Amino acid sequence: MSPERYLAALAGIVDSLSALARQPDDVLSRSVPACPGWTLNQLFGHLGSIERWAAAVVLGGKYVEEPAPPTLGAAPWFLDGTAPFLATMAALDPEAPCWNFGPPPRTAGFWLRRQAHEHAIHLIDASQASGRAAPDLGADIMLDGVDEVLTMFTPRQLRLERMQQPEKAVSFHVPGAASLSAGSWTVGPGPAAASITAPLPDMYLGLWGRSNLEDAAVIDGDASLALRVLRGPLTP
Repeated sequence: MSPERYLAALAGIVDSLSALARQPDDVLSRSVPACPGWTLNQLFGHLGSIERWAAAVVLGGKYVEEPAPPTLGAAPWFLDGTAPFLATMAALDPEAPCWNFGPPPRTAGFWLRRQAHEHAIHLIDASQASGRAAPDLGADIMLDGVDEVLTMFTPRQLRLERMQQPEKAVSFHVPGAASLSAGSWTVGPGPAAASITAPLPDMYLGLWGRSNLEDAAVIDGDASLALRVLRGPLTP
């Protein structure tokens, strides 16, 4: 996806999140199903922290500590930060050297992609907590989100020893995907001993723990290996 597409998606998602952040306090106090221990208000505090952190990293090009959200008034704090955050994202040079936690080359463009997906998955969380239907993120966003999990986050989880290295490879497939490695990805060494196939929405939401991918997917080959990899954890 192009930087312009990431930015357009991010701006639209932030707009949708902002509408949810303006809901009454009784809604903002609801629990977020996919984030145990968090209220909707705390979810907006997390997003406000992430936005300020990412913007500071982009502006300085170096790592900085993530700021803590306020104990009270997290949703308004989030709303106060969205305009400067989006302005920073719009002004960045995608090719400029910049610290990030992805693979080399480490450039500022990483943050456009990461923030688009950070906000997308939390828009789903906020919609669920608000009792609203899940938004239509677009097939390109979801497919790119699957790619981010399996080509950036999962190798990082393995490198940091947060998940066990599989003894053999497991392949992931999204039927009908026409880009991003033709909708196929592999985790682990050697030829694939198992495969996990699921429709795009199920694969996208399942990799982030927002739906049960084990139930939605078709698993072929070594099922025990496939389930071990699927349970990873593939993401932080």
